[in-house]
Amino acid sequence: MGSMKKYCCPRVAAPLQLDGFITDPAWQDVPWTDDFQDITGDTELKPRFRTRAKMAWDDTYFYVAAEMVEPHVWGTITKQNEIMFNDNDFEIFIDPDGDSKNYYELEINALGTIWELSLPKPYSEGGVPILGCNLPGLIHKVGVNGTLNDPFTQNEGWSVEIAFPWNDLAKYNQGRDTPPLAGDIWKINFSRVQWQHEVIDGKYIRIPPHGADLCAGLNPEDQQHPEDNWVWSPQGVVNMHIPERWGEVTFEN
Repeated sequence: MGSMKKYCCPRVAAPLQLDGFITDPAWQDVPWTDDFQDITGDTELKPRFRTRAKMAWDDTYFYVAAEMVEPHVWGTITKQNEIMFNDNDFEIFIDPDGDSKNYYELEINALGTIWELSLPKPYSEGGVPILGCNLPGLIHKVGVNGTLNDPFTQNEGWSVEIAFPWNDLAKYNQGRDTPPLAGDIWKINFSRVQWQHEVIDGKYIRIPPHGADLCAGLNPEDQQHPEDNWVWSPQGVVNMHIPERWGEVTFEN
């Protein structure tokens, strides 16, 4: 398994303007993370497509942007808070106080549909997800460099920009300062789920595990995994719900 990733998150002087394409000039001074790896950290399992992210903050929001190279951008889920990892998606995990409990997760697909949930403790400890625990002030945008859901064209990829309001994240921070103070560290990780697909009648069709549907259960530890899972900070196993192995994000002035 690779080492736990670390990132210095800069403060931006003015609110970022989000359009899904990471075009606000202030993003240019914000560093990219390392390219994502296979979730296991196995260097021989090199991701087929590049994924990387940026983070920034101001007095109101914690900002995340991600860029995903992808020749075939597709999505099927249009209803909020459906199980998003049945599509290719981008996932964000946030544990502000780093206690591996009461943490927040957001998943988003290329259609801009989101699934929000939280866990009082990891699945392996008997945690039961709280579904649809929406952050009221959340802003989320998706940009597609190409044509969405058209298997007959080649795309460059897709990108996301998300602004998490500090006021809404405070309930996961156990009384600590929210927004954080300069020097505070939060546990955060990102995952990209990438399915094999086939084209039937001009539409993308996900190839599920051995003909079964991943919707059958919510616990990722109980699933078979034919899909790729590419992450920022490797987990060592195919399981994102080990918060102690997430990356460390230090907030800077």
